[in-house]
Amino acid sequence: MGSNNNRSNKIVAEQLTSDHNAALEEVRQELRSLHPDDSHIVVLKHGVWRIKGIIQVSRSIGDAYLKRPEFSLDPSFPRFHLAEELQRPVLSAEPCVYTRVLQTSDKFVIFASDGLWEQMTNQQAVEIVNKHPRPGIARRLVRRAITIAAKKREMNYDDLKKVERGVRRFFHDDITVVVIFIDNELLMVEKATVPELSIKGFSHTVGPSKFSIFLS
Repeated sequence: MGSNNNRSNKIVAEQLTSDHNAALEEVRQELRSLHPDDSHIVVLKHGVWRIKGIIQVSRSIGDAYLKRPEFSLDPSFPRFHLAEELQRPVLSAEPCVYTRVLQTSDKFVIFASDGLWEQMTNQQAVEIVNKHPRPGIARRLVRRAITIAAKKREMNYDDLKKVERGVRRFFHDDITVVVIFIDNELLMVEKATVPELSIKGFSHTVGPSKFSIFLS
Protein backbone atom coordinates (compact mmCIF):
# COMPACT_ATOMS: atom_id res chain seq x y z
CA MET A 1 0.00 0.00 0.00
CA GLY A 2 1.18 3.51 -0.79
CA SER A 3 0.39 6.18 1.80
CA ASN A 4 1.34 9.80 2.31
CA ASN A 5 3.57 10.52 5.29
CA ASN A 6 1.93 13.59 6.81
CA ARG A 7 5.19 14.81 8.33
CA SER A 8 7.48 14.52 5.31
CA ASN A 9 4.72 14.65 2.66
CA LYS A 10 6.42 11.71 0.94
CA ILE A 11 4.89 8.48 -0.27
CA VAL A 12 5.74 5.46 1.89
CA ALA A 13 5.19 1.75 1.33
CA GLU A 14 3.49 -0.62 3.76
CA GLN A 15 3.47 -4.36 3.08
CA LEU A 16 0.06 -5.84 3.83
CA THR A 17 0.82 -9.46 2.99
CA SER A 18 2.92 -12.22 4.51
CA ASP A 19 5.36 -14.08 2.26
CA HIS A 20 4.90 -17.86 2.16
CA ASN A 21 8.25 -18.73 0.65
CA ALA A 22 10.84 -21.36 1.54
CA ALA A 23 13.50 -18.65 1.26
CA LEU A 24 12.35 -17.49 4.73
CA GLU A 25 13.76 -19.33 7.74
CA GLU A 26 10.44 -19.19 9.62
CA VAL A 27 8.67 -20.89 6.69
CA ARG A 28 11.29 -23.66 6.56
CA GLN A 29 10.96 -24.19 10.31
CA GLU A 30 7.17 -24.43 9.99
CA LEU A 31 7.47 -27.03 7.21
CA ARG A 32 9.99 -29.10 9.18
CA SER A 33 7.74 -29.08 12.24
CA LEU A 34 4.79 -30.23 10.12
CA HIS A 35 6.85 -32.95 8.41
CA PRO A 36 9.36 -34.21 11.00
CA ASP A 37 9.69 -37.57 9.22
CA ASP A 38 10.63 -36.02 5.85
CA SER A 39 14.29 -35.00 5.61
CA HIS A 40 13.68 -33.63 2.11
CA ILE A 41 10.71 -31.41 2.87
CA VAL A 42 12.93 -28.40 2.10
CA VAL A 43 16.00 -28.73 -0.11
CA LEU A 44 18.67 -26.19 -1.00
CA LYS A 45 18.95 -26.52 -4.78
CA HIS A 46 21.28 -24.31 -6.84
CA GLY A 47 21.40 -21.82 -3.99
CA VAL A 48 17.58 -21.63 -3.68
CA TRP A 49 15.45 -23.24 -0.97
CA ARG A 50 12.59 -25.28 -2.47
CA ILE A 51 9.89 -27.49 -1.01
CA LYS A 52 10.65 -31.08 -2.05
CA GLY A 53 13.30 -29.52 -4.27
CA ILE A 54 10.57 -28.28 -6.63
CA ILE A 55 8.68 -25.18 -5.55
CA GLN A 56 9.44 -22.11 -3.43
CA VAL A 57 5.95 -21.13 -2.24
CA SER A 58 4.47 -23.00 0.71
CA ARG A 59 0.85 -22.07 -0.05
CA SER A 60 -0.92 -22.15 -3.41
CA ILE A 61 -4.34 -22.70 -4.96
CA GLY A 62 -3.10 -25.23 -7.53
CA ASP A 63 -0.13 -27.64 -7.56
CA ALA A 64 -2.41 -30.55 -6.66
CA TYR A 65 0.41 -33.06 -7.22
CA LEU A 66 2.00 -31.71 -4.02
CA LYS A 67 -1.23 -32.12 -2.06
CA ARG A 68 -2.71 -35.52 -2.91
CA PRO A 69 -0.99 -38.69 -4.22
CA GLU A 70 -3.66 -39.35 -6.87
CA PHE A 71 -2.51 -36.21 -8.68
CA SER A 72 1.17 -37.19 -8.71
CA LEU A 73 3.00 -36.90 -12.03
CA ASP A 74 4.94 -39.75 -13.60
CA PRO A 75 8.68 -39.65 -14.50
CA SER A 76 7.87 -38.26 -17.95
CA PHE A 77 7.55 -34.95 -16.08
CA PRO A 78 10.95 -35.01 -14.35
CA ARG A 79 10.72 -31.45 -13.08
CA PHE A 80 7.56 -32.20 -11.09
CA HIS A 81 8.05 -35.91 -10.33
CA LEU A 82 8.30 -36.99 -6.69
CA ALA A 83 10.52 -39.98 -5.98
CA GLU A 84 8.38 -40.97 -2.97
CA GLU A 85 4.60 -40.99 -2.70
CA LEU A 86 3.08 -38.20 -0.62
CA GLN A 87 2.04 -39.18 2.88
CA ARG A 88 0.34 -35.84 3.50
CA PRO A 89 0.01 -32.50 1.63
CA VAL A 90 3.24 -30.49 1.56
CA LEU A 91 1.49 -27.32 0.34
CA SER A 92 -1.50 -25.52 1.82
CA ALA A 93 -4.25 -23.50 0.14
CA GLU A 94 -5.15 -21.72 3.38
CA PRO A 95 -4.74 -17.95 2.92
CA CYS A 96 -3.32 -15.51 5.43
CA VAL A 97 -6.03 -12.90 6.03
CA TYR A 98 -5.07 -9.41 7.21
CA THR A 99 -7.48 -6.63 8.16
CA ARG A 100 -6.53 -2.96 8.26
CA VAL A 101 -8.68 0.15 8.63
CA LEU A 102 -8.13 2.59 5.77
CA GLN A 103 -6.73 6.01 6.66
CA THR A 104 -7.16 9.28 4.79
CA SER A 105 -3.43 9.16 4.01
CA ASP A 106 -3.79 5.86 2.10
CA LYS A 107 -3.58 6.46 -1.67
CA PHE A 108 -3.44 3.12 -3.48
CA VAL A 109 -2.84 -0.61 -3.18
CA ILE A 110 -0.61 -2.64 -5.51
CA PHE A 111 -1.57 -6.28 -6.01
CA ALA A 112 1.21 -8.15 -7.81
CA SER A 113 2.73 -11.59 -8.22
CA ASP A 114 6.22 -12.29 -6.94
CA GLY A 115 7.57 -11.74 -10.45
CA LEU A 116 7.31 -8.00 -9.74
CA TRP A 117 8.66 -8.09 -6.20
CA GLU A 118 11.70 -10.12 -7.24
CA GLN A 119 12.77 -7.13 -9.35
CA MET A 120 11.94 -4.14 -7.13
CA THR A 121 11.25 -3.20 -3.53
CA ASN A 122 7.90 -2.13 -2.13
CA GLN A 123 9.16 1.45 -1.85
CA GLN A 124 10.37 1.54 -5.46
CA ALA A 125 6.98 0.30 -6.66
CA VAL A 126 4.91 2.86 -4.73
CA GLU A 127 7.18 5.69 -5.89
CA ILE A 128 6.63 4.69 -9.52
CA VAL A 129 2.85 4.67 -9.03
CA ASN A 130 2.92 7.98 -7.18
CA LYS A 131 5.01 9.80 -9.79
CA HIS A 132 3.11 8.78 -12.93
CA PRO A 133 -0.45 9.15 -14.32
CA ARG A 134 -3.00 6.51 -13.42
CA PRO A 135 -3.77 5.27 -16.96
CA GLY A 136 -1.45 2.38 -17.81
CA ILE A 137 0.26 2.39 -14.42
CA ALA A 138 0.14 -1.41 -14.00
CA ARG A 139 1.72 -1.85 -17.43
CA ARG A 140 4.39 0.68 -16.45
CA LEU A 141 5.29 -1.40 -13.38
CA VAL A 142 5.52 -4.56 -15.47
CA ARG A 143 7.73 -2.84 -18.03
CA ARG A 144 10.00 -1.50 -15.30
CA ALA A 145 10.35 -4.97 -13.76
CA ILE A 146 11.22 -6.53 -17.13
CA THR A 147 13.74 -3.75 -17.79
CA ILE A 148 15.45 -4.48 -14.47
CA ALA A 149 15.49 -8.23 -15.22
CA ALA A 150 16.98 -7.55 -18.66
CA LYS A 151 19.69 -5.30 -17.21
CA LYS A 152 20.80 -8.13 -14.90
CA ARG A 153 21.59 -10.16 -18.04
CA GLU A 154 23.20 -7.18 -19.80
CA MET A 155 20.22 -6.87 -22.15
CA ASN A 156 17.64 -4.18 -22.81
CA TYR A 157 13.85 -4.36 -22.61
CA ASP A 158 13.27 -4.83 -26.35
CA ASP A 159 15.81 -7.65 -26.58
CA LEU A 160 14.23 -9.53 -23.69
CA LYS A 161 10.75 -9.10 -25.16
CA LYS A 162 11.95 -10.95 -28.27
CA VAL A 163 12.92 -14.02 -26.24
CA GLU A 164 10.40 -16.87 -26.54
CA ARG A 165 7.95 -17.11 -23.66
CA GLY A 166 9.08 -20.58 -22.62
CA VAL A 167 12.67 -19.39 -22.39
CA ARG A 168 11.91 -16.05 -20.71
CA ARG A 169 11.09 -17.91 -17.49
CA PHE A 170 14.86 -18.24 -17.02
CA PHE A 171 15.12 -14.42 -17.03
CA HIS A 172 12.12 -13.48 -14.87
CA ASP A 173 9.06 -15.03 -13.26
CA ASP A 174 5.50 -14.39 -14.45
CA ILE A 175 4.41 -10.83 -13.65
CA THR A 176 0.81 -9.81 -12.93
CA VAL A 177 -0.04 -6.36 -11.54
CA VAL A 178 -3.26 -4.62 -10.50
CA VAL A 179 -3.28 -1.15 -8.93
CA ILE A 180 -6.34 0.07 -7.02
CA PHE A 181 -6.54 3.78 -6.15
CA ILE A 182 -8.28 4.97 -2.99
CA ASP A 183 -10.12 8.24 -3.60
CA ASN A 184 -10.72 9.42 -0.06
CA GLU A 185 -11.98 12.79 -1.28
CA LEU A 186 -14.87 11.14 -3.12
CA LEU A 187 -15.77 8.99 -0.14
CA MET A 188 -15.98 12.07 2.08
CA VAL A 189 -18.53 13.77 -0.17
CA GLU A 190 -21.98 13.92 1.39
CA LYS A 191 -24.25 11.05 0.33
CA ALA A 192 -21.34 9.28 -1.35
CA THR A 193 -22.23 5.70 -2.21
CA VAL A 194 -19.88 2.73 -2.25
CA PRO A 195 -20.70 -0.36 -4.35
CA GLU A 196 -21.44 -3.42 -2.27
CA LEU A 197 -18.68 -6.03 -2.38
CA SER A 198 -19.04 -9.70 -1.56
CA ILE A 199 -16.18 -12.19 -1.70
CA LYS A 200 -16.27 -15.89 -0.93
CA GLY A 201 -13.32 -18.25 -1.26
CA PHE A 202 -13.44 -21.38 -3.41
CA SER A 203 -14.54 -24.56 -1.67
CA HIS A 204 -14.90 -28.19 -2.70
CA THR A 205 -15.78 -31.54 -1.13
CA VAL A 206 -12.19 -32.79 -0.87
CA GLY A 207 -10.92 -29.98 1.32
CA PRO A 208 -13.32 -27.07 1.91
CA SER A 209 -11.70 -23.70 2.27
CA LYS A 210 -12.11 -21.80 5.53
CA PHE A 211 -11.74 -18.54 3.63
CA SER A 212 -15.11 -16.79 3.62
CA ILE A 213 -15.38 -13.02 3.78
CA PHE A 214 -18.38 -10.78 3.22
CA LEU A 215 -17.91 -7.04 3.03
CA SER A 216 -20.50 -4.34 2.50
